[in-house]
Amino acid sequence: MIDLARDAHSGLPDKRQVAASFSRAAASYDSVAALQRAVGSQLLQRLPATVSPQRWLDLGSGTGYFSRALAERFPEGQGIALDIAEGMLQHARPLGGAEQFIAGDAEHLPLQAESCGLIFSSLALQWCDSFDSVLAEAQRVLRPGGTFAFSSLCVGTLRELRDSWRAVDGFVHVNRFRHFDDYQGLCAASGLTVLSLDTQPEVLHYPDLRSLTHELKALGAHNLNSGRPSGLTGRARMRALVQAYERERQVLGLPATYQVVYGVLQKGIRP
Repeated sequence: MIDLARDAHSGLPDKRQVAASFSRAAASYDSVAALQRAVGSQLLQRLPATVSPQRWLDLGSGTGYFSRALAERFPEGQGIALDIAEGMLQHARPLGGAEQFIAGDAEHLPLQAESCGLIFSSLALQWCDSFDSVLAEAQRVLRPGGTFAFSSLCVGTLRELRDSWRAVDGFVHVNRFRHFDDYQGLCAASGLTVLSLDTQPEVLHYPDLRSLTHELKALGAHNLNSGRPSGLTGRARMRALVQAYERERQVLGLPATYQVVYGVLQKGIRP
């Protein structure tokens, strides 16, 4: 069962910014989340055929799209939807899918040890400062033989936007992501068995820069890094950014690359 006495939030300012940003985006998120649905669907397909959890956790559940998909796939299991953004949970609760909707942090899960047979997390863990803490919590919360399946983002994501801003000024305008090598090293050292771990690029195309930045804002995924510029971006700098990004234009439009990490790990069974 769930132990609500455990601390659900790390209290870090960055986490509060992430929670607030995604809470504000709850109503608009699904309208622009085609990539998120495609990546999560790919992650579902990567689950081992033998996975049949009595209780599953949708970690970073957002609007609950994949909570409902998990409920459909595992009708005999009990579902927990957990997200750091209360606004997302408020949006998801009336739509069902999970039995419980809980505000919590992936680095400090408010769950008892060995309480879940599956932890599913799609495009949420890139916002966590300490991925080794995420892995340690997955190791703690999974039942023996349980599966941790995740997708995340690594360096190379939004490369075109980052490079275009670099040509304009020296500020941090694009979210930072960890290297794929870091995912490999941390997963190997986690104590979980790595069944698969790889990275695949997904490239979206936009008619103009405004369409991309509007989508990032609607997703709640615009720049949340420390070091980001405060105040409004000047017209001259925006014109320079548009000019720089236009050099990336392809036949299909302006490209935006997402470097997606897919991982499936398993907790060992005690002898």
